[in-house]
This record gives sequence, C-alpha cells and structure tokens, in this order.
Amino acid sequence: MQAQGHPLEPFFQQAVRNSYEGKLGLHDPDVTGYVARLLCEFSEADNLYKVRDEMGRPIEELEEMLQAADPVHGTAPSFDAERALRKYIGDYSLFVAGMYPEATGSNRRLRRHYPSLEELIHAGKESYFIVSQFNLFEYEQEAPLFARLSDGFERCILGLTMVREELGAKRGLLPPPRVN
Repeated sequence: MQAQGHPLEPFFQQAVRNSYEGKLGLHDPDVTGYVARLLCEFSEADNLYKVRDEMGRPIEELEEMLQAADPVHGTAPSFDAERALRKYIGDYSLFVAGMYPEATGSNRRLRRHYPSLEELIHAGKESYFIVSQFNLFEYEQEAPLFARLSDGFERCILGLTMVREELGAKRGLLPPPRVN
C-alpha cells in the first residue's frame, strides 16, 4: 500500500512540471517531484522555520541556520544532524529565492532578516552539495538528486519563480514564525 501524500501534492506536481518541463525544458522527474514535495512541506508555515535555538525559538537568520548546521564549531550534535540541517537550508533557500524573491534584500538595514539572493544561492548550492556528499548506506540512493539540485540551483529558482507566476501569487514578505 502506498503512503498517503500531502493533499496539495498533485496540484504542485502539475504546476512544477508545467514550469520545469514545459517552460525550462528541465526533464528530471526526481527534481520536479522533489520540488513539488518541498512546496507541500512549506505550504504549512510552521515548516518554514523548523530550525530552533537552544531556547526552542525559531531561527530566522540564514547565518544562524548555517552555524547551527556545523557539527564541529556549531550546534549540530552529529553528522546526520548536519545533513538534515543542510537539506533544510537548501530547501529554505530554494523556496525563499523562488517563491518570495521580494523577501531578499540587499539593503544593509534589512539584511538582518532578509538575505540577499546571492547569499541564498550560495547557501542553497553549498548545502545541497554537502547533502550529496552523504552518499553511503541509507543516503546512497538520493545523493545524486542533491548533486543535481546543487548544480542546477539557479535554474530551479527560475522554475519556482515561473510556478509562482503561474499560480498568480502576489505575496508580501515571509510569514513570521510562531513562537511556542
């Protein structure tokens, strides 16, 4: 029996395929499926701020997320935790850059809360690359997908921007995290 997917997954699968395959010519079902599931994941605002500090508060700053992912100098308790955090950072960077481009800022005053597009691209590509390097045992099968996501990161952002336009999204800034 197949696991029950997210109720929006067929909708997002079609929207992503229309943009990635139809407009960009990117014919990679693994990438389009992954991006569609990412949209399902982040359609729930609580999932956008999964990384928490020691006090349980959501981490909103990209720099702080990257620090948390470091198993040697940061707070990640293991290399598996580093992988999970780096996967999340890649997903977050792709989602924000593609679906909320107005949330990126180059203005120094706004920079504390809004990373620039260049910072998101760098963090996303690097994070997916690191995830792709976990290519043994239980991670062996999906490692090549993360290598492709890293290599084609900018193209994936463009595809998400097209999805956003197709959906007619007129969004403001990112929703604030809930503090429990």
